[in-house]
Amino acid sequence: MDGGDTWAKLTNSGLDNGLPTGDIGRIGITVYDADPRILYVSVEQGERFNASTAYEQRLAGLYRSEDHGESWTFQSDWNPRPMYASQPLVDPNDDQRVYMLNAYSYSDDAGKTFTSPRAHRTHGDDRFVWVNPSNSNHVMKADDGGLGISYDRGDHFLYVTTLPLSQYYRVSVDTAHPYNVYGGLQDNGSWKGPSAVYRSEGILNEDWTKWGGGDGFLSLVDTTNNRILYAESQYLGLTRNDMVTGASRNIRPDQSQGFIGGRRNWTTWPDLEDPEQRLGNAMTPGNWEGPFIISPHDPNTLYAGLDQLFKSTDRGDKWQALGDLTTGTDRRTLEIMGQKPDSFVLSLDDGAPYWPTLTAIAESEFTPGVLYVGTDDGQVQVSTNDGHSWQNVTSSLPGAPDMMWVNHVFASKTVSGRVYVAANNYRNDDNANYLWRSEDDGITWSAITGDLPGERVLRTVREDPRNPDVLWLGAEFGVWWSWNGGENWVELVAGLPTLAVNDLVIHPRDNDLVLGTHGRGIWILDQVNALQEMTSAIAASASHLFSIEPAEQIRYRGDRGHTGNMIFEGENPPAGAIIDFWLGSAGEDVAITVHNASGEEVATVSAAGERGVNRAVWNLRHGSGGGGGGGRGGFGGGNIGPWVVPGLYTVRLSVGNDLHEQTVRVKEDPRIEVDPLVRRQWTEMLLELGEVVSAARALNREVGQAAESLDDDDQPLAAELRDLARETGELSGRLGRLRSSAQGWIGPLSADQASQRVFLTDMLETLRTEWDAVSGRLGR
Repeated sequence: MDGGDTWAKLTNSGLDNGLPTGDIGRIGITVYDADPRILYVSVEQGERFNASTAYEQRLAGLYRSEDHGESWTFQSDWNPRPMYASQPLVDPNDDQRVYMLNAYSYSDDAGKTFTSPRAHRTHGDDRFVWVNPSNSNHVMKADDGGLGISYDRGDHFLYVTTLPLSQYYRVSVDTAHPYNVYGGLQDNGSWKGPSAVYRSEGILNEDWTKWGGGDGFLSLVDTTNNRILYAESQYLGLTRNDMVTGASRNIRPDQSQGFIGGRRNWTTWPDLEDPEQRLGNAMTPGNWEGPFIISPHDPNTLYAGLDQLFKSTDRGDKWQALGDLTTGTDRRTLEIMGQKPDSFVLSLDDGAPYWPTLTAIAESEFTPGVLYVGTDDGQVQVSTNDGHSWQNVTSSLPGAPDMMWVNHVFASKTVSGRVYVAANNYRNDDNANYLWRSEDDGITWSAITGDLPGERVLRTVREDPRNPDVLWLGAEFGVWWSWNGGENWVELVAGLPTLAVNDLVIHPRDNDLVLGTHGRGIWILDQVNALQEMTSAIAASASHLFSIEPAEQIRYRGDRGHTGNMIFEGENPPAGAIIDFWLGSAGEDVAITVHNASGEEVATVSAAGERGVNRAVWNLRHGSGGGGGGGRGGFGGGNIGPWVVPGLYTVRLSVGNDLHEQTVRVKEDPRIEVDPLVRRQWTEMLLELGEVVSAARALNREVGQAAESLDDDDQPLAAELRDLARETGELSGRLGRLRSSAQGWIGPLSADQASQRVFLTDMLETLRTEWDAVSGRLGR
């Protein structure tokens, strides 16, 4: 009652105030704004905590006070998922209206009974409800699926689709063109979406398709045909999906008897000593984020981890157990805060229902059957004979803490015998960095955290597929890059928010860095050549031009009408060739030119930069220009030059007296099939038209300036000039429209276009002759 200076304990205080006594858990509080004497609290208490959601027997629930909390009245036992996010909210305008979260519902009789609206169509894991203090019909609901806005008191919702928020556990890619990105979202299933589209509006929500439910985790594609997708939900709920037909099969290992629906059921297993009931078996324990891989040597071979490692050679139809690689501890025998677990312990094993389990699997890229496994109880094990025998190498990892969580194991794709382990130990109140590398298939290890800042909490590590000295590291705080095998680390920012990077991958063809973040979705850094090629010598130089990936002349087109602002538009890759260069200091004069095979300059690219790696983009057209944003240009138009002829070009970077060159291959839009001769003649024709357009515009400017310089007293010459200015302006506009029209279709001009070209070109000469005569009279 004094703004928090002093407090009075209300629960288990010896007061007969109507609140429950004994062990209690999470408490939610809401105060009625119009009369602060009225409060509601939800109190967690129950027996036989079950399935990370609720209790088999509720013992407490919702309470109401009308005297600032001095006394309380039990309203009902409705308190769904209390340990998770249960929270009441009283309508600020109606003390009888109470909303309850995490089984979204509301009461109109002060919490005695609750209604769950069936048509709200929002996510079931609620986090927050807000009621407009000026209008109780206006309700907003935040949940694991996003944000909903209601204008009928929470029965129906408008879903806000523009929030750039999603929480990825893992990320992967296929080899389609453009390639697709796959990943699993926290409580929102497994998804597939394009890295690029040919729509100028960019990547939209509807471009993504869902391929699994529950909490989504790792998704892997059989890239032999990019058709079969393996996706998983929690506890290795592994499925094989045909992305063409939609057929799906559950292939979770070790399910010969099936299992009961509830993951933990005290009625079925009340005590350790009790015999197991018939048809009372649970699923085989698996980690929340169960690991699995497709063998790099055979796309039909899978390895998957529960509390044992399993192998399948027929895409998951049959599995062979390769042994329990954990410590084998029975978690039910462990004390929790000094107490042995029993059916009265609140929120028992919430958040980690199965332990210990496998958390990471990798196979050597060079030798089939050389396997590396990590667990959530701190074990790292190696097999050189496809799981027939194992060597526990945990003690060989210098500084490895007991009970660490092995988050990732990565086998090098370029160096035989090299393997990495990334682990964290924050669950044991230890936020230190744990990262190791082995050069002998996991027998001996060395720490490679180098000068990485402390307490980053590491999630994933990848060795670069082109340069084995380059490492990529995802952490709870950002993404990190090393150019020298982990001796030194630099955080990659470049517009990326500070957030958890749970996973990352380098696309094997397009050379993009793809991030899966926990909070802001998928991010892609296109063309990481500069980071792969960076050396100390380059960093000490005045300037350097990095290699350039092939670039395609994509014809983007807009295919959406008026959408309003409630639409999310993801970015396309930069529209053109990405030119990355190093500057040793700021303020240098930078010039970038593009030359054809004959050495002729075809384009200039605008560029400026600061010290460090800078980026410019050539739009793959003749003339001047550049850019950097996602692709939005179509076939062309306006003042931009025509597309260059596909082929090999030389990019020259001039910085002071330094000159650097790199080649870039320009490719036609992959959707366009055209005879190379026709393609070349089309560009040549557009260049010729461009010269005519430029001549017409120059003539119009010259005539217009002369007309503006004359007084009205100079009749009839002024009138003649005004007519000539109008005609040259009209001619310039028609020629520009002809060129734009011609850029829209590869090939010779149509009959009408050809006639226009002849007519307008002849008219240009006629008007030029007339201007020469008039200018002579003006004494020019």
